[in-house]
Amino acid sequence: MPLNIVLIEPEIPNNTGNIGRLSLASGSNLHLVKPFGFEIDDKRLKRAGLDYWQHLNVTYYESAEEFFSINADKKMAFLSSHGEKSHWEINYEDDLFLVFGKESVGLPKTLINQRKNDLFKIPLFSEHVRSLNLSNAVSIIIYEGLRQLK
Repeated sequence: MPLNIVLIEPEIPNNTGNIGRLSLASGSNLHLVKPFGFEIDDKRLKRAGLDYWQHLNVTYYESAEEFFSINADKKMAFLSSHGEKSHWEINYEDDLFLVFGKESVGLPKTLINQRKNDLFKIPLFSEHVRSLNLSNAVSIIIYEGLRQLK
């Protein structure tokens, strides 16, 4: 029943560490797509992930092209503030890949344009907030998926 968390070019080690811990706690698989904005042995990553990192089911990819080539046959949902559909409309199923962009700019525009039918957003109820912290957003999506699948 695992879900798959995909981070495309994550930039902040603390977020990736927190998402790693969430991945383990939720029984999800973590997919990290390079380039990263940090070294994988960064102390901040390890501190945020505590001593859990060694227990994670994590797969590394050299590029987005490699990730999409290897996982071309997988069902995916893409999360972006540019989505028109709410995350409550995601059709969660076993082995679903939930794809998130980097902290500074989100998903690449080309990907957003190519995957409009599979593009979702977390609704924001204040005009003063552009987006949520990446690790918070991943938590919302993963636990909504677990709720629906249980």
